[in-house]
Amino acid sequence: MLYYFLHDYFNVIKYISFRAAGAAITALFICFLIGPKIIRTLIVLHYGETIRKNGPESHLKKEGTPTMGGIIILMSIILPTFLWAKLSNPFIQIILISVIWMGLIGFIDDYLKIKKNYTKGLIARYKITGQVLLGIFISYVLFSYSSNNYFFSYNVIIDNINNSIGIGSISIPFIADGFLDLEYLYILLIIIIILATSNAVNLTDGLDGLSTGLTAISCLVFAVICYAGSRYDFSNYLNIIYIPNSGELFIFCLAVIGSCIGFLWFNAHPAKIFMGDTGSLSLGAALGTLAILLKKEILLIIVGGVFVIESLSVIIQVLYFKYTKNKFGKGKKIFKMTPLHHHFELSGWNENHVVVRFWIVGILLALFSLTTFKLQ
Repeated sequence: MLYYFLHDYFNVIKYISFRAAGAAITALFICFLIGPKIIRTLIVLHYGETIRKNGPESHLKKEGTPTMGGIIILMSIILPTFLWAKLSNPFIQIILISVIWMGLIGFIDDYLKIKKNYTKGLIARYKITGQVLLGIFISYVLFSYSSNNYFFSYNVIIDNINNSIGIGSISIPFIADGFLDLEYLYILLIIIIILATSNAVNLTDGLDGLSTGLTAISCLVFAVICYAGSRYDFSNYLNIIYIPNSGELFIFCLAVIGSCIGFLWFNAHPAKIFMGDTGSLSLGAALGTLAILLKKEILLIIVGGVFVIESLSVIIQVLYFKYTKNKFGKGKKIFKMTPLHHHFELSGWNENHVVVRFWIVGILLALFSLTTFKLQ
């Protein structure tokens, strides 16, 4: 919004790097401004977290901690993006719709759990339906724009020559010019990515600051990809897909990072507020949508490796328990508790150690992800 008012008067507003920095600072400011007020309001309304009794004993003291803190995250992402990004950019439109839509689903889920005392919140099939609808929406927009050659342009630069790739193509890390065109099967992949990322971040959000920090780390990788991929010279040098109009997503990424850092001020152990499904589902959708728009669907597995491991721990635990129960009459576990962070808690690690060590793994995976640009 500021871009349209000021670009004729201040030349600096035309630079994406300046607007991205502005978005990050604005997101931080909004978090610090509204965070304490929202925490107080949630306490007054008795919107507190209910802690499961079969979880780690150390978590029982968190009973009643305000939740739905995703409201802070959403406001500190959406407002800076509205202020600093070009709202006419379809990349921005898609990512904002994704975040708002999943934030709304998460809000309904949190509200039903807390206010209506529905233990499981929003019925699973309704939540999944909402995620699938978002995937279909993203698919429709991408394929519609692509067929009209209007906006979305994905190019591979070989010897300074642009070679367009189809909207249904995915890039394969570690392979030079490795692309696989899924055509309309890509729609199914988009739906799977939205389902997987939003639920993975939600599963990981079990310790103070864990999902918040990991999301910021993952988003930093996508910020680099956005900025480099929107520039012909960087794309050519780094051997990444040249996406001319994707630079505005750099602003969104910096808003997410600023929001996560600001929220972490209140969410760090001992947390004064939890993000709830309002925050975790919207952040997960943001990561998934970024991966789709930037053609980094497979790289997302590495970038969000900790989220993947956390989700796999739950799947493996459930499958192994069912298998041993059917075969031996009694279910057995591989992990002491899932998601995986609880396993380490029950193994003697305190909460801060688990969180910081998972962050370190996230940072290492992020650095490795960036090296894949030249390892092909």
